[in-house]
Order: sequence, then structure tokens, then C-alpha cells
Amino acid sequence: MSLAVTGATGGLGGRVARALSARGVEQRLLVRDPARAPRLPGATPRRTSYADRALAAASLEGVRTLLMVSAAESADRLEQHLAFADAAAEAGVEHIVYTSFYGAAPEATFTLARDHWATEQHLRASGMAFTFLRDNLYLDFLPDLVGEDGVIRGPAGDGRVAAVTRDDIAASAVAVLLHAGDHAGATYDLTGPEALTFTEIAAILTERTGRPVSYHDETIEEAYASRRRWEAPPWQYDAWVSTYTAVARGELAGVTDHVESLTGRPPTGLAAYLHRRPPV
Repeated sequence: MSLAVTGATGGLGGRVARALSARGVEQRLLVRDPARAPRLPGATPRRTSYADRALAAASLEGVRTLLMVSAAESADRLEQHLAFADAAAEAGVEHIVYTSFYGAAPEATFTLARDHWATEQHLRASGMAFTFLRDNLYLDFLPDLVGEDGVIRGPAGDGRVAAVTRDDIAASAVAVLLHAGDHAGATYDLTGPEALTFTEIAAILTERTGRPVSYHDETIEEAYASRRRWEAPPWQYDAWVSTYTAVARGELAGVTDHVESLTGRPPTGLAAYLHRRPPV
């Protein structure tokens, strides 16, 4: 089976797997637990692990094109990515489509974007063809930023974010996977149709949900303090807070036409997403 998809038990990989199956495309679903893999026509689950190079290489035998959804956030995620990329090269994978992050760079404000950059660089040097899908923040997640008191808190100032839905990212990934050779060496910045401030996001949420929502621009110190209500390692606090400071510095504000150029339809904005989202 020449096409494989990782992360099929997750929100993004699962969307891609279902869309490919609906198109009649045979695929291998690479998952940690095959029992949890979706049962889809033309899809064969196979156990793998980003951290276990030997297991990963075995699971990738015969695969030519691979969708590599970035691993779950962890202290060793970059090491997992590098091991899995090496396993793919060892197994003879010819082309990796990797879900990276918008603005990935060694000096990016958002700390985890630096790991995405390092993964990209490793893939560039691997000898395999590559395509990078640099996703902006998930638009689907914006409503979940609202606290129980109806307030979004974070040090984003008046910065803007061009958040994109996972549906649009998945549709873009499918378009690339179906004609991978046409996208070799390309980097796509996947964004929504507009860049909004958190004040504007709060206003749209208020209008569309009927629940009063506001935005409080925290200081850096306030941001760390408010997030310490959840027990987490220091790198996780840094990632949470730097999501907002990256917005404040304008690093997530650019709007592109890449979703539309790949899928043939414009991306979904926040108001439209909320309009069709089932009531909670």
C-alpha cells in the first residue's frame, strides 16, 4: 500500500483518513493502537511509534507517500519526529507531507514552532521529497479559550491571528496527497480568510453564541500565574504563553490564499464556522 496516514485516531489525521476513504483511496493507517483506528473502506491499520525507529521502519515498508501529522506535544517531540523521519527514509518512503506550523523558524516566538522548523530542516536533508503544511492556530479551538467567566485571557495585545479550521487543513492535505508529485518541495501557509484580534474574536463569539465574551490582555506575569492552576512542566507553560505573545508580535497575522488554491474553495472564517457548529 503506497499511501500512509499517521494520527488517524486524532482530529486532523482522522479527517484526512475519512476523506481519502470516501474518495476510494487505499491507505495504511499508522497508529499506536490499531484497535482504536477508524474502520474505513480501503484502510488498513498498522501499529507504529514515532519514538521506536525499528517499529516505525517496519510499519512503513512499501509506503511511498506519507502524511506525517506532528506528534502530540511533549518534551521529546522533536526527538520523536527525527527518529520517525529517519525510519521513513530507511523504509524507502519517497515523499513526506508534514504538518508544520505557521511561521516555523529557529527564532519563532511560539516555542513549539522552533521544533517544527528543526523537523523541517531534518526532512530537507533526508533525501526524501517533502511538502510542508504550515498550519496557523486551529480556529476550532478559539471557542475553547473562553473561561468559565466568559473571558479569554492572554498577552496577545492588539495582535491578529489568521486561525484556520481543521476541516480546511485536512482538505488541503488531501489535495496534496492525491497529487503529491505536483507539490514536492512546496511550503503552504494554511490560514483562515481573515486575521482577527482577540477583542474581535470575543465580539464574534458573543454575537454568534449569545453568551457575553470579552478579552483580557494579560501581562506576561499574569499569563504564567493564571495557567499555573493546571499542573504542567515548564516547557508547557512557555508554549501556552508564547502562543499569545507570538500573536502580539504579529507572527500569526498573515493571510494567504493557499487553502483556496489547493482545495478550490475559500477557507471558513470564525463567524461562518460558528453558524454551522452544533449548539453546545
